[in-house]
Amino acid sequence: MSDAPSFSLSGKVIIQFGGTGLLGRALVDAIASAGATLIVASRNRLALESLAATEQAQGHIVHIDEVDIGSEESLQALRDRVLRDHGQIDGIVFNAVSRPMSGYSGDLDQWRSSMDVNATGFFATVRTFGDAMAHRKSGSIVNIASQMGTIGMNPWLYEGTSMSASPDYFFHKGGMINLTRYLASHYGDKNVRVNVVSPGGIYNPDTPQADAFLARYGKMTMLGRMADAPEIGGSVVFLLSDASTYITGANLPIDGGYTAK
Repeated sequence: MSDAPSFSLSGKVIIQFGGTGLLGRALVDAIASAGATLIVASRNRLALESLAATEQAQGHIVHIDEVDIGSEESLQALRDRVLRDHGQIDGIVFNAVSRPMSGYSGDLDQWRSSMDVNATGFFATVRTFGDAMAHRKSGSIVNIASQMGTIGMNPWLYEGTSMSASPDYFFHKGGMINLTRYLASHYGDKNVRVNVVSPGGIYNPDTPQADAFLARYGKMTMLGRMADAPEIGGSVVFLLSDASTYITGANLPIDGGYTAK
């Protein structure tokens, strides 16, 4: 019998928050393909139905559920439903994000709205489900941050385009990375691991992007290009799996070498 660690998620119950965007859909496919029983939770159940149907047609075990991560009561109700229906929670992936600000001059109400999801909602989610996994003394939490949480804004990338970088995004992703370290320490003695991945820019063929921006961005990476969304999923599966049982408090850049250059 091999003693090699398992990269499979078979037998594990995983909850993913945020699944309808470009990266979210790719993560759903990666986690489900690895054999997990996956619950994708969102405020908009209807937006998830076609996603779940596609995955189920491929033989994957994907369920959908409604949750408002701005409400602790809603999060606790989701936790209780998952435990009732599946008997355990082995991991969560926090990929939910709100981006109401379009630039530095955005209204302060947009900043406050962003905080509700990206800061308060994030902490409430991790605490609710982290405590449930701590009770079983087993689990893995994977938070989806960004390379923008570790670097400053580069105005050169956006010159001559209508694109811009919003300050709330940098603030929240930087906070997510350091709160992950705190949470890893808090849950360590309960055998619950907490890690964060920091993707670089992800190419979206459905979003108009200036050729100048793409060319400049490519020059900032060692691989000369943006990521494709499916390239992020393998690292998330790894951190959820038993192949990473001695990794916690880590920030894994998935940025083509952008932040190492």
